[in-house]
Amino acid sequence: MTVRKSSDKQDCLIQMSHHLYNQLQINQCNNIYMKLGRTTIKANIQIIEMVSNEIILPENMFHHFRLPINRYKLKAKYCTAENTILLGPVIGLLTDFHVKENEEPFFRSIHKFCEELHSIVKDHGGFFYVFSYESFDSKGYYFSEGKWHPASLPLPDVVYNRVHSRKLEQKESFKKFRNKLENLSIPIFNDRFLSKWEVFEQIKNENQLLDSIPDTKLFSKENLLEFAQKYETVFIKPIHGSQGKNIIKLTKERDDLFSIQTSISPPPANSEQKFTLDQLYQQIKSLQQNRICIVQQGIHFLPYQSRPLDFRVLVHKDLKHMWKITSIVARVGAEDEFVSNMARGGITMRPHAVFRESMTRKKSMEAITKIKRLAIETAEGISKNTSGITGELGIDIGVDKEGNPWLIEVNSKPSKLFHDDGKIRPSAKAIIQFSTILAFESI
Repeated sequence: MTVRKSSDKQDCLIQMSHHLYNQLQINQCNNIYMKLGRTTIKANIQIIEMVSNEIILPENMFHHFRLPINRYKLKAKYCTAENTILLGPVIGLLTDFHVKENEEPFFRSIHKFCEELHSIVKDHGGFFYVFSYESFDSKGYYFSEGKWHPASLPLPDVVYNRVHSRKLEQKESFKKFRNKLENLSIPIFNDRFLSKWEVFEQIKNENQLLDSIPDTKLFSKENLLEFAQKYETVFIKPIHGSQGKNIIKLTKERDDLFSIQTSISPPPANSEQKFTLDQLYQQIKSLQQNRICIVQQGIHFLPYQSRPLDFRVLVHKDLKHMWKITSIVARVGAEDEFVSNMARGGITMRPHAVFRESMTRKKSMEAITKIKRLAIETAEGISKNTSGITGELGIDIGVDKEGNPWLIEVNSKPSKLFHDDGKIRPSAKAIIQFSTILAFESI
């Protein structure tokens, strides 16, 4: 789609090739409607000789659509019943960020990821921008000539939620924004963080998952004492935690004494001390700092060179709204850590590489197949039992010494570490593909 200059501010004449006119199967008429984002304009069509898939709009139509003047590659669909050409998709990524006056915005941990998404949309067709919920219908940032530019932009056809803060999603102002999306019939996917307890509640009755979920309860004195007596290792995790922070690991030592390891920073002064069962609850309560936590059975997972090991599986919905695996990596924790998270010094490796020292290639392939199956079944269970639209999940899985997978955690907004190798990741393509499907289903 390109622009032509016109001095007439009422000019609504669009020009297109005969080839595109026939390809869209437009009814034989001169008047037509064009829709982009949530704006519809009545226009006239003129068929001219030009590049086969080109549409030319007068400059004032770009202004009406709130689209920066430029050349765009867009997808087009003609709806016979409404006599309307749908152009798009317009994809808005929602996140929280601050901008200093006269400076570019910085989207924090997803900044490069936003550039990656823009690149995909530019190549495949559509318009992509980033916005904060406070300026939803007044300002967004689009990428052009290597920079993010502010502008009043078209309302999106679909919103991809990458808000960093759980607290922000609970604000009344954010809830009003969500209501505004609902009133405008704009779909939003991965619309909120899922807590660890919520995930467990959603999937605990899925028969195919029962043997792969560690015993889990909400933290209480009664449940802590039960688990401490029942299992050799116990984990206490904040239900709203992320990046391996604020986790407590209990290990049963001899004579009913327990050692405590923690990813709380800074570590407690008495971290080397052993605790009796009676002392355990008060010690953990002091470390929790009133966080709501779960208490969970510890599983003896296969390590890698004596370091903690688990697997991050990214799953996305495809064109048919079916869950597919887009990537799987092994995460190896840093030395002296009991969690494998990248934020705590972990590294990623290929899954087969970490299995080499503990099993044959055949057993390795079987274990990876089981990991993938568990990831898909988990995603299906969550999307079936969760309100709203879920299109992407990061699922963390550990493998025991028998090669059986265990679900560790599910992330509704998995991290987007950027590898600057110039390659577009399958997971980023999947996000845009799912956004496009939602966009054209909603318009």
